[in-house]
Amino acid sequence: MNALLRATERWMEERFPVGAVKKFVSDQATKPLPAHTSWFHTFGSLAIFVIVNQIVTGMLLMIYYRPMPDSAFESVRFIMTKASFGWFIRGLHAWGSKFMIVLLLLHIVRTFFMGAYKKPRELTWVVGVCLFGIALTFGFTGYLLPWNQLSYWATTIGTEMAGALPLVGVQFKRLLLGGDAVGGETLSRFYVVHVIVFPWLLVGLTALHVVLMRAQGLATMDRVGEEKKPKGGLPFVPHHLLKEGVVFAIFLGFLITISILWPPELGEKANPFDTPQAIKPEWYWLPTYQLLKYFPKLLGVLICFLPPVVMMLWPFLDRTRERRFRKRPISVAIGILTIMAALVFGLLGHFSETDIALFGKKYHVDHYGVPRTPTETPHP
Repeated sequence: MNALLRATERWMEERFPVGAVKKFVSDQATKPLPAHTSWFHTFGSLAIFVIVNQIVTGMLLMIYYRPMPDSAFESVRFIMTKASFGWFIRGLHAWGSKFMIVLLLLHIVRTFFMGAYKKPRELTWVVGVCLFGIALTFGFTGYLLPWNQLSYWATTIGTEMAGALPLVGVQFKRLLLGGDAVGGETLSRFYVVHVIVFPWLLVGLTALHVVLMRAQGLATMDRVGEEKKPKGGLPFVPHHLLKEGVVFAIFLGFLITISILWPPELGEKANPFDTPQAIKPEWYWLPTYQLLKYFPKLLGVLICFLPPVVMMLWPFLDRTRERRFRKRPISVAIGILTIMAALVFGLLGHFSETDIALFGKKYHVDHYGVPRTPTETPHP
């Protein structure tokens, strides 16, 4: 047996640089990590796991899914009611899409506040921001596929927002819809983009992001230009790998539990002639959705495009050499204000056009998120 293994190894070495690969893997596994490496550094690996989960569960759902208006809804209902463990697979996929956004967002927040986007890691940050943008759009395209009332009308709202883009808005909207309104052509195009185009982009950018990260190593807390290689730090294997394994096991258990206890609902089949009340996009689009209400359409779209553009260019705008949290008051303040603004507009979008109870009285929250005159509460 040993002779066979040695012969196989010699055969491979004559045709493939096995030694170079072994050396690269060994160097990466034993590379010391900075002293500040913590549990917060596991968000990126968890995001990669969720991306794999989305691809695998998505391929399983494709077995039964039919991307046509007259059969899409019924095929999803078949998956949830008759296909073996179909409800569970759809739950993993639906909840996974939400957690992918959360984990990527947490990873970006951790990178920003630790100053890890600074030189020489500007491109790593830019690729990460592109990944986040694709993940958001990934969720938007997948939202239509169940072809229910919520997804149909939320897509209608989303494409209306795209149509407000200056110069190219009308053409871009028609490109998305394949016509003048959401229909069979829209569903077909969203399906192709969701299962072919975006998965390749997501995998390719994720691979590039990981390669850049492993080649440059984790950022230390030293000033730009004074960064030293960590000495005496814990190696990636087995210390940090075990830490990631613990987090992975906990997250996997949580994902399975929530998929079983709270499987996603299917709702009613899409009806273009029945507009539901207060249709809203998914939670991660709510801040943008609410912000657009306060400005004329064109100005609102331009304002909504400003944060992602600044986010993309931030490593080149922030020219300070400091990485430590307390020594970057302006960057930290901007980051905190941005997060608070997103939370405020998200909450306003969530509660707008609904009835709420405050201090024992009922109020109707209007289009702009402002509670109006309380209605009379019926007595029992």
